[in-house]
Amino acid sequence: MPPSLQAFTAPDAMIGSTYRFGPYCLERGAYRLSRGGEALALPPKVIDLLFLLVSRPSSLVSKDEILQALWPDVAVTDNAITQVVSELRQALDDDPAAPTYVQTVPRKGYRFIAEVERTDPAPAAGAARTESARPRTRSIAVLDFANVSGDAEVAWLGTGLCETITSDLRVIADLRVIDRALVTGADRTMSADAARAAGLDMVVAGSFQRAGPRLRITARVIDVATSEALLHAKADGEMADIFGLQDAIVRQLIAGLRLNVTPAAAARLKARETSSLEAYRALNEGRLHLEALDPAQVPAAIACFERALTFDPRYALAHAGLAHARFWRFQSQRARVHREVEELQKAIAHAEEAITIDPELAEGHASLAFFLGAVGRSVEALAAGRRAVALEPGNWRHLFRLGIAAWGEERLASMSAVVAQFPKLAYAYFAIAMVHVARADLDQAEATLRAGQASDGHDVPGLARFPASGLHWLHGLIRHAVGDAAGAEAAFERELQSKGSRLFADEYAVGAWTGLGTLKLEAGDASAAIGWFDRALDRLPQHTPALIGLSIACRQIRAGDRAAEALGRARQAAEELKQEGRLVEAALAAAAIETAADRTDRALTLLGKLLTDAPPGPAGWLTPIDPCFTPLRDAPSYRGILMRLAERAQ
Repeated sequence: MPPSLQAFTAPDAMIGSTYRFGPYCLERGAYRLSRGGEALALPPKVIDLLFLLVSRPSSLVSKDEILQALWPDVAVTDNAITQVVSELRQALDDDPAAPTYVQTVPRKGYRFIAEVERTDPAPAAGAARTESARPRTRSIAVLDFANVSGDAEVAWLGTGLCETITSDLRVIADLRVIDRALVTGADRTMSADAARAAGLDMVVAGSFQRAGPRLRITARVIDVATSEALLHAKADGEMADIFGLQDAIVRQLIAGLRLNVTPAAAARLKARETSSLEAYRALNEGRLHLEALDPAQVPAAIACFERALTFDPRYALAHAGLAHARFWRFQSQRARVHREVEELQKAIAHAEEAITIDPELAEGHASLAFFLGAVGRSVEALAAGRRAVALEPGNWRHLFRLGIAAWGEERLASMSAVVAQFPKLAYAYFAIAMVHVARADLDQAEATLRAGQASDGHDVPGLARFPASGLHWLHGLIRHAVGDAAGAEAAFERELQSKGSRLFADEYAVGAWTGLGTLKLEAGDASAAIGWFDRALDRLPQHTPALIGLSIACRQIRAGDRAAEALGRARQAAEELKQEGRLVEAALAAAAIETAADRTDRALTLLGKLLTDAPPGPAGWLTPIDPCFTPLRDAPSYRGILMRLAERAQ
């Protein structure tokens, strides 16, 4: 039997063992972890892993041992381990970059590095030795409330009730609340099969009806396994008292489900985001616009959130919503040299204002992590993301934003947790594959992309907002890097045929066209290559890889003037990136230009300096498969650059 399994099967003292480390106490008999005497609500797998690690302090516990201990006879991937380790670190407030408790041993496993004090109780004669029953956290989702009267004037309330009740239930440790976006279709309904597939135990379905100034709200909790109603809730009153009516529904749900509400949760439930009905309405109308992830709807979303703030300037959620709307306007231009940087600055300012108003608003911290990561403020971004996840550990949106802000193992852990909840969120696979590419682990990157492509939800109602944008493009670059030109061409073509996000349609279409041009160039068909590069540049005139490819192709057909003009435009684009403060992108563009000009030593120097100067994070992650750097791959110093890049991604 592997040593790790002994910690779970030993019949005597270990069953009642108590482990103390730092401010924590882990009790085998009570099957719980506490800090300062207060028990922490943790999933059973997290507690199992912690028992396994603390039972062997300072020793390496391999991934195979963890799999055998936590998932005996069940086929799961390493991502399952990564997710549980991430949840454990969050519970212990442990920084994976500078761990106090759980240390990652790259590609091998984990080690518990804190000093552990173990106490074993003396066995009582004849006493039965059994572990206490493990608590099971029930999972629940709240659906949009149905507008029974079909009153268009209050249609926004369907989402508003859903979001408010979801937010209230999230503060209760007895429940795991699933985001409705993960399980509902385009019509905001959920099938029984979808509920079961999502691992839900219960669903809250409700309706509302307005008659003049009066409003009636009803809700019922449905048992997914039996389809029976477990309880009903109802609230009647004036529309003007919508907040009190919502509170009444939540109180009835808590009482009917016999949920344990801690003092901290009770205080959070009493807090009211706003007292303005008009601000509340404007917030929810803005959310509906923003949920489409359609740039055309962003101006309307901004107008709604700004209207909410005119009614209540201290409405934290409206500041967070406005921050996201501003950020998406900025993001829609991320492939361009010149972007509306002021939109990003406004986004950061509104997110900071949201958490100034409400320091416990997880949405505000998660938003700030997302935005700060976009400007390279990685330390602050990580702190904000970790704070959001600590406040609401089960929220996939916070885990996703932390993953974007993080890199290396922490990104893998966060995004794996997202995929576990939301397997059809294609971009999570892209973000995971980025780490593997940086590590030059192309087999793992390709396997991740294939999983993302297979999970793409663009044909599933409600999931079309989360398509596999960029996955085929990145897959094409990997195929090209390993010498499979036919596979690369097929992947680039699939990118162009896929129903990608409108938000990033230009970026990945240009990438695919540039990839096809590169393949034609390498096949000796410079004229066809020029056609693809021109197509890319029609969409993004300052796209450096396309300009470089165009310059090389024009040289091959002896169009020297046009070749020089294209390379000059590429240099100008690199300089403008530098002036915009986008130093990593500018350095990569400059290195690619030097490579194209056959100045290999200069290109390698620029890449080395980039990795020395860049802050922690994904800088240069694409280098191992970037076609611009193909001529460098036989240089010994290039292999050293790849090793440094891989080390940064651990």
